[in-house]
Amino acid sequence: MQRLIHEIFQPAFSNVFLNSMQDSAILPALNGRVAFTTDAYVVQPLFFPGGDIGSLAIFGTVNDLAMQGAKPLYLSASFILEEGLPMETLKRIVTSMASAATSCGIQIVCGDTKVVDHGKGDQIFIATTGIGLVPNHVDWGPHRIQPGDCLLVSGDLGAHGIAVLSMREGLNFSGNLRSDAAPLHQVVSALIEEGVTCHCLRDLTRGGLATVLNELAMTSQTGMQVEETRIPISESVRGACEMLGLDPLYVANEGRFVLILPQNQVQTALNILKQHQVSHQAAVIGQVLPLSESRTPFIHLSTPFQTVRILDVLSGEQLPRIC
Repeated sequence: MQRLIHEIFQPAFSNVFLNSMQDSAILPALNGRVAFTTDAYVVQPLFFPGGDIGSLAIFGTVNDLAMQGAKPLYLSASFILEEGLPMETLKRIVTSMASAATSCGIQIVCGDTKVVDHGKGDQIFIATTGIGLVPNHVDWGPHRIQPGDCLLVSGDLGAHGIAVLSMREGLNFSGNLRSDAAPLHQVVSALIEEGVTCHCLRDLTRGGLATVLNELAMTSQTGMQVEETRIPISESVRGACEMLGLDPLYVANEGRFVLILPQNQVQTALNILKQHQVSHQAAVIGQVLPLSESRTPFIHLSTPFQTVRILDVLSGEQLPRIC
């Protein structure tokens, strides 16, 4: 264990807080509201087109902070390693994490490592906790959603889930499918700096767009109308989903988010989003509707066939173990 720490983790994640090698990191005082999030990553396979479990752990935690408008600052990382995991595999994952953290401007300041018996850990599990600072004037969340708001998605959907599935099952799809895994804090920061009035942001991870919209509608006690033809989905993802019998609206993403904001802010937000590579395919996909006293929260999807279907929450997951 000492060799793992001193030969692999510490050199890769080196910073003044981590290098003190104490039981906890002593961080400087933060002036403002603190965002605090935690997550775990169990993706299989560990490496996939466009990313790996290491970069995914960093980007996923950074994005959870970004959805609150927070600037990512510090992160902890815990590793559950299975006996027999090749050291070269671990080094590759740790190097990817270090590179991703540097690109996001976040420091890994503490962590832990445990080794479990062979056959008990599926090679490696990673758990992360992140801390970020939220500007005082930012107040986003489902409590701000109101009828008349518009729904935007930041880009094409489903690439992450299909890329992971293709590697796991040895499938070859056309179109060079790659995960959309990417950090979102910079584009969110740009929205804040330009003074865009946002009501709610949510990253479209496990369960995809349909699940996230259902969660937001339930929490905000509203309805939502979505236009299917406006939702950006690449031909590669659409074709793969049709072949496999999957609905891309429920497929996980790791670099996409939904933005809910007043109608008079839409064009400004779109102009900003389209300046960033991670969100250059941003599109307006629908609006928030009021509920009558007799109705429960709902998501209506208007189809190209002039019909409407209800987007409900799935009873299970289409694709397990993808994030």
